[in-house]
Amino acid sequence: MRISILLGCVSSVLVLSCTTPLDSVLTAEHPAIRTVMDSLENHEVQILYTQIDTTDKGLITFKDYVFQENKKNYFYPASTVKLPIALLATEYINTHPEIELDTPYISERDSVLHSVSDDIRQIFAVSDNEAYNRLYDLLGRDYINTRLKELALSPTRISHRLSTTNADKAERGTIKFFPSYEGDIITIEEQIDQPIVAIKIKKQQKGKGYLKDSTQISTPFDFSDKNYFPLKAQHELMKRVFFEDQFDADQRFNISYTDKIRIQKAMYTLPRKAKYDPETYYDSYVKFFLYGDSKDPIPDHIKIYNKVGYAYGTLTETAYVVDEKEGIQFLLSATILVNKNEIFNDDTYEYDTIGIPFLAQLGREIYALEKNRK
Repeated sequence: MRISILLGCVSSVLVLSCTTPLDSVLTAEHPAIRTVMDSLENHEVQILYTQIDTTDKGLITFKDYVFQENKKNYFYPASTVKLPIALLATEYINTHPEIELDTPYISERDSVLHSVSDDIRQIFAVSDNEAYNRLYDLLGRDYINTRLKELALSPTRISHRLSTTNADKAERGTIKFFPSYEGDIITIEEQIDQPIVAIKIKKQQKGKGYLKDSTQISTPFDFSDKNYFPLKAQHELMKRVFFEDQFDADQRFNISYTDKIRIQKAMYTLPRKAKYDPETYYDSYVKFFLYGDSKDPIPDHIKIYNKVGYAYGTLTETAYVVDEKEGIQFLLSATILVNKNEIFNDDTYEYDTIGIPFLAQLGREIYALEKNRK
């Protein structure tokens, strides 16, 4: 049985009709918070925060607090789309008994042997784009979007690969799995997805210009053909990963218990523990909440199961944060736009000066609130 309470405030120029924990966090005097809140209209901030409790009868309860969350206001999700793709790829493997997560395969994208398990490791450890692109080609956007709709995670729409030429092409190359060194090769032939249908929601056109082939185009940048992964869908997906018993069977991923634990471990594993160079891939390389503005090691007793995204001036993170020593756990998702000059695709964004400090301090404020609450 799932118990969930949604709480929020309605504000106006004259009055704030109620007070929630997010109100106290967002009125904090820390400069990282104040910088954003003092020019809120420029940053398209959305936040979802869930308190997790257990009743006397052992039931999990959620209290959801929202700030400006609106699925009708578009933001570019960037690498956060790798989270559902990793889950769907695992589900795909679980429904094909002839292959496993560790089964080697070759994609037409390159000539190197890969495995889905290693793709997932790379996706969460350092947010590797090519690992995502291979899994995208394995599944295809038609299957991805149909399955997400079945799981009640619409209006999410995945339409393209990341950081590659012809990212949205409909054709998907042949993939060959090698179940054993002596067994038969399993070939998934090239397939073609349906054309992309442009989304039509608010804020899908942004800014006053963008760069194309080093030339500035003085019209808003159009995101209508891009990936669309609303913050609430991200937040609800994170609940399904860790609290699937709170959902009906048809809203759960068809993933074995063993593979679910493997995914959860990949989500919190730090780059240095995944054998990446810690000088380049420091602990907070893809973890913004609490530690994003620091390169110091993250304590072992704090586990941040998360996925971040950053591109086109938009920073987003969805996370399940656990402090095993203090007995703290909460869910937090947030997105922020940092593009002062309103020109897209020019790589001039305030990630390090405004966006990441805001998300890091937001995480610390929520953590302090949870510690006091416990």
